Amino acid sequence: MAIQMDILDKGKQYLSPVMGHYTDLEVISAKGVWVTTVQGRSYLDFTSGVAVTNTGHNHPAVVQAIKDQADQLIHISSGVAYCKPNVDLAEKLVQKTGYADGSVFFCQSGTEAIEASIKLVRYVTKKPKLLTYTLAFHGRTLGALSMTYKEKFRQGYENWLIKDVERLPYPYCYRCPYAKTYGDCGFECLKALKSLLLADDQIGGVLIEPILGEGGYVPAPIEYIQELRRFTSERGIALIFDEIQSGFGRTGMMFAKELYDVQPDVMALAKGIASGMPLGACVARGDLMKQWTTSAHGGTFLGNTLSCAAGLATLRVIEAEKLLDNAYQVGQFIKGLLEEAKQRHPVMGDIRGAGLMIGIEFVKAGTLTPNPELVTTLRRVAQERGLLLLSCGEEGQVIRLIPPLMITKEEAAQGINIILDIIREQT
Repeated sequence: MAIQMDILDKGKQYLSPVMGHYTDLEVISAKGVWVTTVQGRSYLDFTSGVAVTNTGHNHPAVVQAIKDQADQLIHISSGVAYCKPNVDLAEKLVQKTGYADGSVFFCQSGTEAIEASIKLVRYVTKKPKLLTYTLAFHGRTLGALSMTYKEKFRQGYENWLIKDVERLPYPYCYRCPYAKTYGDCGFECLKALKSLLLADDQIGGVLIEPILGEGGYVPAPIEYIQELRRFTSERGIALIFDEIQSGFGRTGMMFAKELYDVQPDVMALAKGIASGMPLGACVARGDLMKQWTTSAHGGTFLGNTLSCAAGLATLRVIEAEKLLDNAYQVGQFIKGLLEEAKQRHPVMGDIRGAGLMIGIEFVKAGTLTPNPELVTTLRRVAQERGLLLLSCGEEGQVIRLIPPLMITKEEAAQGINIILDIIREQT
């Protein structure tokens, strides 16, 4: 008779160990900002499935859209025939991203959106080099991984990565790579950018996260992004925004680019695009897309009908339920609570972000030394008390707060109070 294994043991046996796990929980259902385990315990979810379930877990309108589409058509492949959800979502994305003549290449994930974006730019510009940044995370397939910075992700693949990649320090004001202070820095980061782009005419594109994700939830200064846009436009260099994590209302705007009042040439999108269904998109100016000739890129599952139906429903929910306003207001509420606590707890080195994309950087008290040990303890104890958290940052010293955009102030306060109680106990 076969021995009955629980899901945790079975998962460890049959799922590849290459995929890490933040928890050992077995989740069987979720609703709104709550997830429930097989034991029947509910957890307040400040992870949103890694910034994916922006409309909340299992939003009924999204669920219904998936069911309705499944009754009609699950898959045809956009390479075989046109279908309404695919085309309608492309139209909506072009409108929402602000490309008057733009078009969309659908894919299945953020990594694939980056791959499409860098292939598009290289194909059109005919220039071999791309510029990206330290602390960047753009994905794990070989092209996207070449743009990613973190050594642990690149280890073992160094010989197969794209070689023609230049890299500059990310404009991380709290830990300025030029040892300057914001407001009195002379923007050494911009001088380095211009110097590199002026010296190398083989750079065809610049890829940047306007708000650093995995690298620490660091918003680039407005002045930096605006001057980056102006200078790349002057030089005829394509500017690619990775808005995989910052898009679809996460920052209190539909896209982070609106915080900077700039328009990139290409945008890589995914995560919150379809409330949990696998979908990504490369959206770009029409004149660029028109030069990307048939068969220069492609795939079988691009713009799957179920995912596109979920994407359309997601956009409707964001608008109908005013989730942008809620993300901004609750985000400001959370930052207010954290800023007040920061005055009492010197281990809270920096509070930053926009909307419901908030980072808390922890340090050794009175220093700038990262404190990943406290973050590890905080995550573990928070889970014991019913709150799910994720970390990020080069040394894992940052807690990232990314709850669903429909979270209430009461639910937000419940989670923040758990965090602050633990900080008081541990310090």
